[in-house]
Amino acid sequence: MPESASRRRKKPAYTPPPASSQPALSKPWYAPVCVALLIIGLIWVVVTYVSDWSYPIPNIRAWNLAIGFSVMMVGFVMLMRWR
Repeated sequence: MPESASRRRKKPAYTPPPASSQPALSKPWYAPVCVALLIIGLIWVVVTYVSDWSYPIPNIRAWNLAIGFSVMMVGFVMLMRWR
């Protein structure tokens, strides 16, 4: 069928929005803080085991492990968001 006899489009074809040039980068202090949290958590857990569950905070025993692993998990979660 010739073009003149067919129906014309009333609205223009879809054009996607332009892609952003680069994703936003993290601040320069972000990665050192992540690594510091991982190291602090590791040291906390090691001190807990070496001191036979009585340090770094006395009288909370196994909660010292929970604190150490929590600090390390915060570091890991921060590293997952690092760009």
